[in-house]
Amino acid sequence: MSTNSPRVGFLGAGQMALAMAHGFVARGGIPGANILAADPFEQARTRFEKEISGAKTTDNNQEVIDQSDVVILAVKPQMMADAAKSLSKVPSKCLLISIAAGVTLKRLNSLFSTERVIRVMPNTPCLVGLSACAFSANEGFAPEDFELTQTLLESTGIAFQVPEKQLDAVTGLSGSGPAFVYMMIEAMSDAGVRQGLPRAIALQLAAQTVKGAAEMVLATGQHPAALKDNVTSPGGTTIAGVHELDKKGFRGAIIDAISAAAERSRELGQD
Repeated sequence: MSTNSPRVGFLGAGQMALAMAHGFVARGGIPGANILAADPFEQARTRFEKEISGAKTTDNNQEVIDQSDVVILAVKPQMMADAAKSLSKVPSKCLLISIAAGVTLKRLNSLFSTERVIRVMPNTPCLVGLSACAFSANEGFAPEDFELTQTLLESTGIAFQVPEKQLDAVTGLSGSGPAFVYMMIEAMSDAGVRQGLPRAIALQLAAQTVKGAAEMVLATGQHPAALKDNVTSPGGTTIAGVHELDKKGFRGAIIDAISAAAERSRELGQD
């Protein structure tokens, strides 16, 4: 990000807003003083100011819109219409980036009376610079807005432009996916404890195993099945565990979980 950093606002100062703000400040070159967040809850505002050094907060959405070059719409999908109603107008200088699951570009354009809207589906690992996200915009979107969005998102991890119709799938896969991975880490840790390991060691081993396996996929470019086969010796310990996972429907459960999350995203867009 250049020294002439944009002023970034947030409507909503919850967990996702915090995670993105952390990423922008830590890796995007945006000073905390350039960040302003609005939230109706004092507790959320206090936490945001405490965690994002130099940032300011308010309970006035219009104040954020008026003072920002880019505004992240970080409110729940069901609250998007109320957020739009709280504004008298959106200045033409302001780029809106919505992270609300299921709320379409067409609806956002209508609610906020502006075409300068991009839909993004981030995930919480942006807090540590490892976000996996995707974004969509209408055809004919200004190149400078596209470039700014890409730069902001890539400061928190990886970002892909996809057709809007694919964003629900992204929501199910990478938006909700961290929760499924956390459940797996928790289960692996519990298994280690059951087998006699101290809790702290079991948790560290489980988390590092997942992190290392993911990095192997990214670093080697090999298909996960090939990497799995490299670990699976004939008649060994790993194939015994793989057999149990297959018996319990592990793969099908993961596919069903992501599909259910994607379908819920589609439902939210119809509410």
